[in-house]
Order: sequence, then C-alpha cells, then structure tokens
Amino acid sequence: MGEKASGRAALVVIDVQQGFKDADFWGPRNNPECESNIGALIETWRTAGRPIVFVRHDSESPDSPLHPSSPGNAFQSVITGEPDLLVSKSVNSSFHGTPDLHAWLQQNNLHELVICGITTNHCCETTARVGGNLGYDVLFALDATHTFDRTSPEGQKISAGVLSEVTATNLHGEFATVVTTADLIV
Repeated sequence: MGEKASGRAALVVIDVQQGFKDADFWGPRNNPECESNIGALIETWRTAGRPIVFVRHDSESPDSPLHPSSPGNAFQSVITGEPDLLVSKSVNSSFHGTPDLHAWLQQNNLHELVICGITTNHCCETTARVGGNLGYDVLFALDATHTFDRTSPEGQKISAGVLSEVTATNLHGEFATVVTTADLIV
C-alpha cells in the first residue's frame, strides 16, 4: 500500500465509545489491535500538530449502549486530549452531525481525511463514501477499525473479518485508498 498522509490531513476518529465494548450486545468482533492502532494515529497526529476530529454517536434509541444517557456513550480511554473538532451524530455518516464536518474542513482548507474508528462497515465506511463523494482524498486505515459479526437477510452469519474485507474492497480505488496504520505513522 505505502500511502502517506499529507501534513494537512485531518484524522477523523469515529465512535470509539465505551458501549462498543459490550460483547453481549454486539457479538464477536475482529481486529483486537484496533484500539492500539487508533492510539498510535492520535499520538502521531497530535505530535505533528495535525488536525484531529473526534466523532461521537449519540443514539436516539434509549436501549442502545450509545444513547447519551448511557455510560457507553463516553469515549474509550484511547481517545485522549482535546480534538480540533468534536462532532455529535445520530446517523452513520460523520458528515451528517453537529457541527457540520464538511463546513469545518472547508473553512480550514482541509482536503484530505484519514478515517479510523468503529465500526468498519457502518459509520467508518459511510463516512469514507460521503467524503469521497464530496471530493476529499480519503485514506481508510483498515487496521484501525473493527466491526462485529452480522447476520445476513438470509440468516447466514457473516464474520467480522469478512465484513472488513468487503468494506476494504468496496472502498479501495473508488471512495478511498485503503491503508494500514504503519503506512501512516512511519
């Protein structure tokens, strides 16, 4: 892969919240290195003085571990320091939250995004797709994301690993460039 982010790339850290640690609610996940890779990206960006965006999912469902009244709404401990922008959303795309991510990026003359967070095939993929459609150069740090096993409409169990591979395949070369954390921090 070998893609590098420019010095002006914004790191967009999506939904790294306590509620996603609830295995009874979400089921099995992939990529146990996700959080340490996110931490490495945040540290690299902060040390270099690059822009960092934290995104928080504020679920509208009172039963969700991500509902604002739930302790699961809080960020995980890997999310450290203050971001340049904190976006709250209740849908999949980080571009459909408050404050407006696209407007902030435009105001700050930022045209490149690095995406990481939870979950690979929902909020991270959706944000990458919308970002690509809006004309941003999107780098998708696949190993700094994770997802959970899902059941298909036909009742087949699809593993988190397969879902992650499908997301990478869907995004790469069309909406984003799929990269690794090592590509971005060396």
